[in-house]
Amino acid sequence: MAAPALQQPSYLLANLKADWTIKPFHQKCHELSKIIDEYPAKELHAMFPWLVESVFGSLDGILGGWNLRYLQARMAEYNIAMDFLDPSGPMMKLVYKLQAEEYKYEFPVSYLPGPIKSSIQAGVLPDCPLFHNKIQFPMSGLLLLNPFEYYMFNFASSLIAPKVGALLLCSDSAYFVLVNTYLKYFLPTEGNVPPSPFSDTRGTVASPAPRSPSVPYVGYGGHSTSLLKRHITHQPSVNADPAAQEIWRSETLLQVFVEMWLHHYSLEMYQKLQSPQVKLALLQYRLSMSSMLCQPPAPPGSGTLHTYQEPFMPSEEHVLVVRLLVKHLHAFSSSQKQEAIFSSPSPHSHSSPLEELKRVVVQRFVQQKLYVFLQHCFGHWPLDASFRAVLETWLSYIQPWRYTGEKNNTQADGQNRTVPDKWASFVQENLLMYTKLFQGFLNRAMRTDLVNAKNALMVFRVAKVFVQPNLSEMIQKAEQLFLEPEHAILQRQNRVFLTPSHGGSFLSSRQPIGTDSVFKVKSHVYSLEGQDCQYNLMFGPDLRKNVLKLIQIIGQARQTAKRISDHSTEMAANNSFLSWFSIGSSDQNNTFNGGEMDDMGEGVKKTHEFLDKALDYLCQIFRLNAGQLSQLIVNVAAVDDEGASKQLPDCIPSENGLLLTDLGRLQIINGLRRFEIEYQGDPELQPIRSYESAFLVRLMFQISSFINARFGDHMETLCARQDLLGSIGRHYLRSSSKVAEHRRKSPVTRQMRERPQRARLSLRVLASYRTLLILLLLYMLLALLSFGVLSSTGLILLVSFLYELLLNFL
Repeated sequence: MAAPALQQPSYLLANLKADWTIKPFHQKCHELSKIIDEYPAKELHAMFPWLVESVFGSLDGILGGWNLRYLQARMAEYNIAMDFLDPSGPMMKLVYKLQAEEYKYEFPVSYLPGPIKSSIQAGVLPDCPLFHNKIQFPMSGLLLLNPFEYYMFNFASSLIAPKVGALLLCSDSAYFVLVNTYLKYFLPTEGNVPPSPFSDTRGTVASPAPRSPSVPYVGYGGHSTSLLKRHITHQPSVNADPAAQEIWRSETLLQVFVEMWLHHYSLEMYQKLQSPQVKLALLQYRLSMSSMLCQPPAPPGSGTLHTYQEPFMPSEEHVLVVRLLVKHLHAFSSSQKQEAIFSSPSPHSHSSPLEELKRVVVQRFVQQKLYVFLQHCFGHWPLDASFRAVLETWLSYIQPWRYTGEKNNTQADGQNRTVPDKWASFVQENLLMYTKLFQGFLNRAMRTDLVNAKNALMVFRVAKVFVQPNLSEMIQKAEQLFLEPEHAILQRQNRVFLTPSHGGSFLSSRQPIGTDSVFKVKSHVYSLEGQDCQYNLMFGPDLRKNVLKLIQIIGQARQTAKRISDHSTEMAANNSFLSWFSIGSSDQNNTFNGGEMDDMGEGVKKTHEFLDKALDYLCQIFRLNAGQLSQLIVNVAAVDDEGASKQLPDCIPSENGLLLTDLGRLQIINGLRRFEIEYQGDPELQPIRSYESAFLVRLMFQISSFINARFGDHMETLCARQDLLGSIGRHYLRSSSKVAEHRRKSPVTRQMRERPQRARLSLRVLASYRTLLILLLLYMLLALLSFGVLSSTGLILLVSFLYELLLNFL
């Protein structure tokens, strides 16, 4: 009797696999829904891993699954997929069915983010409760997850898994909408998390068996068990709040998202965060604040991991989803009840688990990893406009007041309101998010082409955020708290602790406000940067110098934008229809047309607007008066005029030609100066242009080559004469003196400059469609005046000769 029961799951899975590639999408989802409703969990257990892979794709990216990242709302499968994967849909019902039976599923450690994988492989348990009691021993390279964790791990991994194709995730794709839906469902800003259908029989998930003490794993940090899970476990099951029974899903979802999306950074930062002396230094400071004894520090270098060598660069869609997570967590945290905000957290508080999660969600779950993630992006992201995604993620995090749901955050005229004083504690607890990342952005901005309107917009956006009234004062106050000497804090704290009314520990809610604020700032900085960090003041002299340098670069970019605007206006005038009738040589190196110059002109107008406002905001933030600003702009204008006269970027001569200096590179990046990019080879052998006839180019080259070979010596003799005929010959025959003089304007090698150039005739201009059109119109005009072909040809040659002769004299 047992044998058929064991074969039943395999038979069900085999049928599903056979029909998966044959049946249409809507029919597959409908049949899966019926199977999930009708079959018991024992028979659905075997199909669950296959179904998850079929939906989200394989972890290595070979199988695309449903391609949720590229499934758009306009596609027919979109609504079907969204209904199936909804938090109340069939897929989640399958998860809850299996969850009630406590099934376990294997997830390979090799597909975890690099730092977590390296930590586990090196025998160090990651400092996150999500991974505790989930690793098999002896080491098998697999995590044992319950169904909900397995589902969320695969869902989160599908964002960072390599995919074929260059499509970009957008805000209406199925994956983006699903992330938003799951966040709103499991981390609600209003009400509680809806209970699962099986909460009446299985209120909580039984944790795996405890790890044996003999296992050689060392975990940093003493809070191996989740605060919220401890709170839930200790509550009586009879009188338990339904929200307390379901809060584990909210915490699991959040931990999976944070660990899979934000746990990526460089080897140096990984070693710093995993180093025991960093965590021990923070512990020493905390113990010293409470006047308690502490252990001696660990020897330098102990416990650091040198196995993580995997480089990582997040994609733009990855950063967009992280921003969505940050925005929702701010809204989730700000939605806690007012009584919970103002009540002091204590072991005897009776706030619900969801309210406790709202209180600690940002600082405890997100702050450290997001800071390192953003710092990595600031240092490694390309210097182009795609950095806007990283920038907006950072600006969203440091402005939690934008997501409080209040309607009076901004005035009707669009001006920023004063940042409420209640956010001072958030600024203190996230000081490095404001100051260190601002310094990182400053370094990027000084190496970016600010003539580009998109780059200028990013500088404007940052300046607009930091200019908000009261924000600069909050940052300065937090920096003053960090710089306060520790001995003064201890003396003041000891006096407080000696009073009979203040007998609690340093964690007591009756601690002095000033001491508590100092502790928050110092513990935040030391936990992220280490005890020996060299903090650079945002409003200190060093950073002020960089701000002044950025203002100069902005001034230079404005001058360049003005020059480009003037040039575009001039080019638009020259490209009018009447210019087709001008007689003269065309510029074969001109690559801009009228449409491009018009687009450039529009971009220059936006650049002017963004840079002007950014200058105004920076002066307000760093309290620069009008005199200082005008002096900087005057100096920039003087340097720019001098540079315009030289034309070339700053270079130093060498035996191989001109070499760019660091100043020259900066001038090229910001468009202040440039080299004249032109063809340096034989002008007759240039590639055939789009405005030339290929047949005529080759024909004219053959004719001119024959003439030059036959009469080359006579042409050299003519060009060597110093009278009028010699001047005319040098003008028409392109002698070496003219070419050499032209080439001295470009940074070519000495060998190319000294290469002799023989006088020769060039007929390539006759292969240009423009020249042919002009000749055709002239012949038609002369035909109307009763001129024959020969007389017309002679007249055209005579007029052209006289015109060039006149230009030669002038």
